Amino acid sequence: MPLDTPKDPALAAKADLDPQNFALANCIRALTIDAVNAANSGHPGAPMGMADAATVLFRNHLKFDAMNPDWPDRDRFVLSNGHASMLLYSLLHLTGYEDMTLDQVRNFRQWGAITAGHPEYGHAKGIETTTGPLGQGLATAVGMALAERALAGEFGDDLVDHHTYVMLGDGCLQEGIGQEAISLAGHLGLGKLIVLYDDNSITIDGPTSISFSEDVPARLAACGWHVQTCDGHDGQALDAAITAAKAETGKPSLIAMKTIIGFGSPNRAGSYSVHGAPLGKDEGALTKEALGWASEPFAIPEDLAAEWRAIGTRGADARKAWEDRLAASAHREALTERLTGALPQGYDAALADARKALFEAPKKAATRKASQMALEALAPALPAMIGGSADLTGSNLTRVKAVDSQYTRDAPGRYIGYGVREFGMAAAMNGINLHGGFIAYGGTFLVFSDYARNAIRLSALMGVGTIYVMTHDSIGLGEDGPTHQPIEHLASLRAIPGLTVLRPADVIETLEAWDIAIRTRDVPSLLALSRQDVPQLRLEAGTENLTAKGAYVIRQFGAKDDGGRDVTLIATGTEVAIAVQAAEALQAQGMSVAVVSMPSWELFDAQPAEYRAEVLGTAPRIAIEAAGKFGWTRYVASEDDVIGMTGFGASAPIDRLYAEFGITADAIVARAKALTDR
Repeated sequence: MPLDTPKDPALAAKADLDPQNFALANCIRALTIDAVNAANSGHPGAPMGMADAATVLFRNHLKFDAMNPDWPDRDRFVLSNGHASMLLYSLLHLTGYEDMTLDQVRNFRQWGAITAGHPEYGHAKGIETTTGPLGQGLATAVGMALAERALAGEFGDDLVDHHTYVMLGDGCLQEGIGQEAISLAGHLGLGKLIVLYDDNSITIDGPTSISFSEDVPARLAACGWHVQTCDGHDGQALDAAITAAKAETGKPSLIAMKTIIGFGSPNRAGSYSVHGAPLGKDEGALTKEALGWASEPFAIPEDLAAEWRAIGTRGADARKAWEDRLAASAHREALTERLTGALPQGYDAALADARKALFEAPKKAATRKASQMALEALAPALPAMIGGSADLTGSNLTRVKAVDSQYTRDAPGRYIGYGVREFGMAAAMNGINLHGGFIAYGGTFLVFSDYARNAIRLSALMGVGTIYVMTHDSIGLGEDGPTHQPIEHLASLRAIPGLTVLRPADVIETLEAWDIAIRTRDVPSLLALSRQDVPQLRLEAGTENLTAKGAYVIRQFGAKDDGGRDVTLIATGTEVAIAVQAAEALQAQGMSVAVVSMPSWELFDAQPAEYRAEVLGTAPRIAIEAAGKFGWTRYVASEDDVIGMTGFGASAPIDRLYAEFGITADAIVARAKALTDR
């Protein structure tokens, strides 16, 4: 034994089940105790309880190479209960990930360290996704498993053959998104998804018995999962369970591990008090003594450190063999292109042809229909496109000929029926994009972006180019009424840093919006699209993507002698056409009017100050949008200068709604005359 035998008989009995695994797991427990104590902040309980299972997984099963952390055919490991972040940081440090130095572990939760309180994608190698909001790690992992199967279907399992492992706790199973993910994974039979459930019977409020009493294995079995239970501190039992899960290829697997939170702590193990607070100096010392750990803080015995480093290099031979297979494969060039995210050579030509066709034969169409037209034109040139909808395909118009094959448990097609699971869909799309090899998009109604919002926020936080297709974007959807009419949603989504919200005005802007979303792989895009038809406003042929500027002068009516304007009308989406009507009426009354189409606040705000000043001008401005007025005062003088909504909508035909709520050309004309004293 490399460590002293635990003095506590119960701990000694656990150690005897698999002494070497127990000793290696104690490295995780010791680092966790030290890092959380040093930070005086963190969650030691879950890492201490899950350490045995994580050790078995990394030691015997996980396919990875710590020296080549981005190897495409590696297994994915997702720590869904992200508050247990010291478990992951300890594993990355111990197995030899170059950037996870001991100094990073020492600086847990400190400014500038890559060891954030919850794992942050992009901060450190080996962090496959940002986790923290419970359940999203699981749902994102479902997307990774979806992507693995789809990519293997295209390129063969000699090049694509890896598992997605998830560790989670009770919180991930209590959150609604957890059930969305569980249901979808079971329905699609994602056999390479393996979940290790830290069943420790504790949440922040105390024992799970106060709020959670269901039979978790039975629930997942009912959803089509392969389920097992075992002692989460018995290395041999855990090893057998993971082996059995890997052999079950037709169903996702759950291993319910009965664990003790804060395992080893004499006075706090098994209680909620160890969930989210440091053990402290005294209890930390008692815990280490109970576990048989005698090393100084942050020190790992040399023999155990060497064994952990060997675990980190164990996958090197498998990686090299994969690289050899790739080099000899007829798929080498195509798969490499897909994994690097490079656009195929034919994409630019497909885009140019689509633009040319619209200028040659202008189209009046709802922008949701324009979106489908854009997809029809572009998707054949983009084999990486994989789409779907949250049970609204016929309304979102997200299905096109090139992305038509249904994703089923028997055949991984390019179109995913996510069911009525907006949140699960959004998180799964993040997982697909994080996995690599695909450009994932999916649709629902804009009003239901509230259900998906936290996953949208995470895609922006991570810098992942997920494409959200959100239709029925205003009161213009009509008779369905205020439950389905988005009012505050555009302002709410525009408030998310790092998200590009695009509300195109016509078929040309919609095509350009898709081009932006496809090209921008490090920023998520949200397309807000109309149910009602709009005329094509851009008629002069050109190759420049004006939507990429965020805003531009789409019409100029009349001209003052000094080249200035009397008023500027700023509008988005379907209201740009209404602004043009108002501008025509104002011109007839002798006024000079510029109409600015502003499909994206974010893209416009990123333009040089000179360009923004040129577009907005110095004349009085009016904003027009069939949504809440909040936020528009960044571009106009006051909310009195916003033609928009001050409350919720109503159930009625579209024309009646716009008239009743004053979103009309006449209302714009009246405000313009009041501003200019005409």
